[in-house]
Amino acid sequence: MAYTPPQEILERYGEVMVNYGLGNGAGIKSGDVVGVVCAEDAKPLLLEVAKSVWRAGGHLIVDFHPADDADWNMQKAFYEIASDKQLEFYPDAHRRSYFATIDHYLVLLADRDPRSLADVDPDKRSRYARARGRDLTYRFEKVKAETLSWSGCLYGTEAIAAEAGMNLEEYWEQIIHACYLDDPDPVSRWRSTAAEIRQTVTWLNRLDIEWLHVEADGTDLWVTVGEQRRWAGGESVNVPSFEIATSPDWRGTEGHITFSEPLYRKGGVIRGIRLTFAGGEVVEASAEEGEAELKAMIATDPGAARIGEYSLTDARHSRITRFMASTLYDENRGGSAGNTHLALGNSYEQMYTGDVAGATPEQFAALGFNSSSTHVDIISTSDRTVTATVKDGSTKVIYAGGQFQNG
Repeated sequence: MAYTPPQEILERYGEVMVNYGLGNGAGIKSGDVVGVVCAEDAKPLLLEVAKSVWRAGGHLIVDFHPADDADWNMQKAFYEIASDKQLEFYPDAHRRSYFATIDHYLVLLADRDPRSLADVDPDKRSRYARARGRDLTYRFEKVKAETLSWSGCLYGTEAIAAEAGMNLEEYWEQIIHACYLDDPDPVSRWRSTAAEIRQTVTWLNRLDIEWLHVEADGTDLWVTVGEQRRWAGGESVNVPSFEIATSPDWRGTEGHITFSEPLYRKGGVIRGIRLTFAGGEVVEASAEEGEAELKAMIATDPGAARIGEYSLTDARHSRITRFMASTLYDENRGGSAGNTHLALGNSYEQMYTGDVAGATPEQFAALGFNSSSTHVDIISTSDRTVTATVKDGSTKVIYAGGQFQNG
């Protein structure tokens, strides 16, 4: 019989996602509308999320996605049949209305087959993703106006556990430990961890960093942090989240970076990624596996070849100890060297130190915030040293040996 998490664990998971994952750590309020995107195999968790929403007096809108596998693959059938018009169709009025209605957006991930679309033309997938990118625009418009919170989490499946080299029970042990579901009060534990991470965030913001120099095996990268930027902890935006990130000025990215972890994206896998930047844009992109998919992704739109986020995770905070074959977990993995991830695509305008809601697209563009219909995190867990050049010209190692160097 396949492993199923204990009922108590599922109940705690639902409570964490609604009462910590949403509302920027504060949970939802009575009358709030929660939009939940749920993969079919995450149904057990969906029920507990729904109960937590209803107990809090909230309302639920569920977007349910049936699972694709070898015997039943609706997405693959679509790509085989779809015309150009169908690939580029976007139900604008419907999606605009959806995001106007909800106060919180929650994604319950569960992958029955991480390679279900591996043999589909990557250009078709890229064109479809570009059309659906307006979802990201509408979501971030509300986040910018502080009228929407969002989060996401993972429900472990046999296939993704096998991809990570574990059986399903071992995989769930990582989820349970990483999300504090083995604690009688996981919401309080998360809030305590978030407070610890904020101490490092405060230290970084006080440094007034101009440049970052990232050095590792196969990596020599310079990142311009940019004017009027702040660092922020991931906190409740995805569970688990132990990372600290900023959205740099994309125009000042130079050098190259090699990524140790595979990228699982839209039913395909890309391994051995190496990117070279010049003048802020990717000028060379290679991969040991899935290179056509990588290049199609970068060609999604002009912003897809530019940096939208740079992030570091301190190994002392993370409770994830193994490769999980999931971006959500692997970008937060601890281990001996922590990790870094770089996102190609849209910036987080919340990293602006000014009036986020009042700033115009032109103002953000002038500051080097990137705009794109996509946002793709690519991860490396190899040991690295990150040196900051601050505004007075002095330098300081801010990250080494998997840890931030703030004492």
